[in-house]
Amino acid sequence: MRRYGPAVLLALVGAAILRVSLFSDLYLRYVQVGLRPYLVVSGVVLALLAVVAAVLVRTAGEQEDPEHPEHLENSDSHPGHTHGPAGPRVAWFLTLPALALLLFPPPALGSYSAEREADRRAARGIGTFPALPAGNPLDLTLGDFGSRAVYDSGRSLTGRTVRLTGFVTRDADGTWYITRLLVSCCAADATTAKAEVRGTGAPPVDTWVTVTGTWHPEGELGSDAAWPPVLDATSVRRVRQPDNPYEKR
Repeated sequence: MRRYGPAVLLALVGAAILRVSLFSDLYLRYVQVGLRPYLVVSGVVLALLAVVAAVLVRTAGEQEDPEHPEHLENSDSHPGHTHGPAGPRVAWFLTLPALALLLFPPPALGSYSAEREADRRAARGIGTFPALPAGNPLDLTLGDFGSRAVYDSGRSLTGRTVRLTGFVTRDADGTWYITRLLVSCCAADATTAKAEVRGTGAPPVDTWVTVTGTWHPEGELGSDAAWPPVLDATSVRRVRQPDNPYEKR
């Protein structure tokens, strides 16, 4: 059976990719929605390659000893006797990562990733932003809220009630933030958008919440004192993690 190892590995990887992209929305933990078709195609190709590899191995085995197929079946049980590129049995451990992805896909990035990235926030220029839609409360992304709070010379957030959705992160001193990870392509390029929440107690870290409140200006525009922006909360509501946990950068 060792000769079928490459085919099994291809099948497991293909099945794992199809599980997260074709049969669920788990792929959104790793990449943007527009990359789904490429994942599906990749999974199908790997599954087909697994079938082709298995057929080729079986055909090669039958041609090697067509009159004694039982010799092929028993060859793995005799130490030192191998046929073709069977390889060492330890190679089967290569299937474990693919099997783990198939059965236990990892969760979306959370507070740990946000804290690691916070110090790498790139400087941006101060300027005017497009006018906000009418109405209160106004649903905003964390990225838009943070950009307007820190860099908008027109102060478009003044007097507006906003509603933000994200997960909870917290400092050692008890200060807590509503946080979201922003991606351009996939989770590997994630950056952080967050807002300090004041006026209410902190839910557990990594809990998803929707916070309604008003912007609390701090520091000069574009300065370190203006980051992260502050939100005076009027309500905090726990919500389920959205299917797509990331915002597009």
